[in-house]
Amino acid sequence: MSEQVINLNQAKFTISAPDIRRLPDDTGVEVAFAGRSNAGKSSALNTLTRQKSLARTSKTPGRTQLINVFEIAENKRLIDLPGYGFAKVPLEMKKKWQKALGEYLEKRECLQGLVVLMDIRHPLKDLDRDLIEWAVDSDLPVLCLLTKSDKLSQGKASAEVLKVKKTLASLNGNIKVQSFSSLKRTGFDQANQVICNWFADDEVVDTAEAE
Repeated sequence: MSEQVINLNQAKFTISAPDIRRLPDDTGVEVAFAGRSNAGKSSALNTLTRQKSLARTSKTPGRTQLINVFEIAENKRLIDLPGYGFAKVPLEMKKKWQKALGEYLEKRECLQGLVVLMDIRHPLKDLDRDLIEWAVDSDLPVLCLLTKSDKLSQGKASAEVLKVKKTLASLNGNIKVQSFSSLKRTGFDQANQVICNWFADDEVVDTAEAE
């Protein structure tokens, strides 16, 4: 079996699920995107897949209330998780989709990497820290994208990245931190490479299982 070439711009929407029981079979490899409702998650997904409207964007934070699945190749999927934190929605609705997020993170066996998106001007809020600490405890690699870096000067953005790196170093996890801008495509190549490597790392397993 020849190796699949990982190309994020081949991403295609497949399903929106209210909980993990409605997701595709728990096989293959998934890379999940998570972040506060105002972190620019949908914009980042669109930028990384080079598609203008793969993930819905809105001026009203918190529109992602379901688990959205995008297939990039056979048994390889990007997952857009419900936003957490900021959203101005009824409490019961917020509890419902926070439960879906937590269930996915705790029970989905094919999850191989977690992209945590944070506004570079307001990184490492309590829920962000909780999510990153959970990933480290679960031996899951993390890519922290500090979004909206175009809102800061290059010097201030670099200083913020360094600050976040130093803060997270104490966790002793597999954590990468970088600035990112959907508007200016800052950090695109680096983020794309990390995510594609997570998918490619499973190629040997995929091949062995297929034989």
